[in-house]
Amino acid sequence: MEVINGEWIMSGIDWEAEGCVHSAEELLKVVDKVGFLPLFANKVQGFSVESMTDPSCWWCGRPEVDPWEWRVVLTRTGKVAYGKFFGNKAGFVSKKWFPDFANYRREGYDFDARFDDGKAERREKMIMDLFIPSSGNFENLGEVKKSQLAQYGCAEVLFTNDMRNKAGFGTNGEHGFEATLAKLQMKAYLVTQDFQMRVNKKGETFGWAIAKMTLPEYLWGYDFVTKKYSDAPEESFARIVKQVQKHFDAPESDIRKVLK
Repeated sequence: MEVINGEWIMSGIDWEAEGCVHSAEELLKVVDKVGFLPLFANKVQGFSVESMTDPSCWWCGRPEVDPWEWRVVLTRTGKVAYGKFFGNKAGFVSKKWFPDFANYRREGYDFDARFDDGKAERREKMIMDLFIPSSGNFENLGEVKKSQLAQYGCAEVLFTNDMRNKAGFGTNGEHGFEATLAKLQMKAYLVTQDFQMRVNKKGETFGWAIAKMTLPEYLWGYDFVTKKYSDAPEESFARIVKQVQKHFDAPESDIRKVLK
């Protein structure tokens, strides 16, 4: 995607072309097969939803063929993670490959341990405190029933606008909410669980949908998400690069740049 004279210009392929993805169901199969897929075009040719879809369908107002709307469908399946995973830009990671992704991006750290070691910023902790019980840590989340989170002052899922206010950002508060939220997604600590449209006083929807964020541990369980922690982060990254290379003909250096 390029911005020319203030207008977004999409690349992609014709609807009738071989390899064109036509539905959310087809896209889910691609993500499951490849494991990783940025939303927009990048240095690796073909490695994006944009590159696999008809540019005329984006933001066309027809959800059944609009790739922008498919991200909502896929997040609701619980079979993929969606978030700002690729250079602070959006994309998908399959459930199967998320443990390697988390191990690499987190460097084997749960968030509380990362913060204690001085590897996470105070603003990141302000957001993560909305989700992690103060009396425990990630490992203990399996012992805390989701219905009990409120008593710890935490939530399983939060809208991003609610997160901004509750974490102390916004007017007369801390700055840099969007950048901090992106960092937590890049480090695989937060993912998008769903989207919901804004509704005005007349009951009409308007604007962009608001994302609901959650911990991948709440989606798939702590043991599943962290099962690659015993491996070196670079081992996980090497597996990820090799997996993408199976499907896209590009120099390893280019693939690594997109995935880092």
